[in-house]
Amino acid sequence: MLDKRKFYINGEWVNPSKPNDLEVINPSTEEACAVISLGSEADTNAAVAAAKDAFDSWSQTPLEERIALVEKVMEIYKNRSAEMGEAISTEMGAPVSLANTAQAGSGYAHIKAFVRALKNFQFDRPLGDHAPNDRILYEPVGVCGLITPWNWPMNQVTLKVIPAVAVGCTVVLKPSEIAPLSSMLFAEMMDEAGFPKGVFNLVNGDGMGVGTQLSGHEDVDMISFTGSTRAGIAISKNAADTVKRVALELGGKGANIVFADADEKAVKRGVLQVMNNSGQSCNAPTRMLVQRDIYDQAVETAKATAEATQVGLSSEEGRHIGPVVSEAQFNKIQGLIEKGIDEGARLLAGGLGRPEGFNKGYFVRPTVFADVTNEMTIAREEIFGPVLSMIPFDSEEDAVKIANDTVYGLTNYVQTQDNDKAKRVARRMRSGMVEMNGNPRGAGAPFGGYKQSGNGREAGVWGIEDFLEVKSVSGWED
Repeated sequence: MLDKRKFYINGEWVNPSKPNDLEVINPSTEEACAVISLGSEADTNAAVAAAKDAFDSWSQTPLEERIALVEKVMEIYKNRSAEMGEAISTEMGAPVSLANTAQAGSGYAHIKAFVRALKNFQFDRPLGDHAPNDRILYEPVGVCGLITPWNWPMNQVTLKVIPAVAVGCTVVLKPSEIAPLSSMLFAEMMDEAGFPKGVFNLVNGDGMGVGTQLSGHEDVDMISFTGSTRAGIAISKNAADTVKRVALELGGKGANIVFADADEKAVKRGVLQVMNNSGQSCNAPTRMLVQRDIYDQAVETAKATAEATQVGLSSEEGRHIGPVVSEAQFNKIQGLIEKGIDEGARLLAGGLGRPEGFNKGYFVRPTVFADVTNEMTIAREEIFGPVLSMIPFDSEEDAVKIANDTVYGLTNYVQTQDNDKAKRVARRMRSGMVEMNGNPRGAGAPFGGYKQSGNGREAGVWGIEDFLEVKSVSGWED
């Protein structure tokens, strides 16, 4: 079992101020694979103090030097990507094939995209021809507390850490205590790259402890959080007393509108997107809205696709799905599946209990419900497991109304071969992102949502701007 009790503070691996051990559980085996320590307020304060002390000199470091260090991290990350994939697979249950490609790969892709965006970003620009002596300066916001989730660990760590340090902020990272191993490996990479002391710090802990301490800390200028809407609300309230900036990437309940003229692969594609990463993606299209003309056919396709989805150990290569991350998550999903049955949804595939052949591990049966109404619990709450709800609709107006009838607004999906209809519906969707006809969004596209899916945007230029203050200066003479 790995001993990962130390924290990375002020350029050194240090022991916690007091012992508070927590075992990291491999969700495939339900056995401990590592032990970490949960930080105390003294550890949080030490990390914040280190970041605060480093801020002045780091923020004044030339951009070219900061980018050069980010490029060095990118090269180290690439060389150690196999280690990263193994860590992610072990800690959160992604099958090793997925962990090595999409999971670990997302981190490298984001670093690369940020380097490109940073080299083209104007940190110093004129206001306009009408005011030749006015200057707009983009400057780092300060000390940033970064709180990341377990479901796509390196996706979120790189979306926060890289733009923050690149623009001149200093950071304290608190990864999920459920899946901290990948972030600790990332800290090794930051150390190896040679960032100055205090620029990057890592303290493990839970939300009630280190998370709360960071979000309320008077010397933390910004909190960037990815996780549940419930936790995001609590963080916002705790941060209000210090009027710090709060960026939130929260839950989702994506609608996937499948019109009668959708391409023949649309339904299967939608089911597979829900099952990917064992359903543990905030942008998953978990409500499939199907036009009534093709509803019966879509139901049969969805049932067959779910039943063909294999479940297996995270340590095995292949295109199967692995376990969900924890016992608590497993129990939550089981409760919501039961709720779907009790509320009258038609169970097409999957259901309660583990898949056949599994008597341990947090494995969930790929599950599809038909004849769901948008008032049912499984259509309202984010399940965060391999569970799809199918809802029939009659008209375009009906589909848009159902899609927008949610507190969330992260990612919605449209499937139609009518280009004008696709664009018309995309404009009416109340969400931060819309994906049409199976086309993924490009590198550097902004990620974030409307309503209770959060605020702010990550990735690309928008992810850089989130960590910057805007300063207006008059009387500027070139």
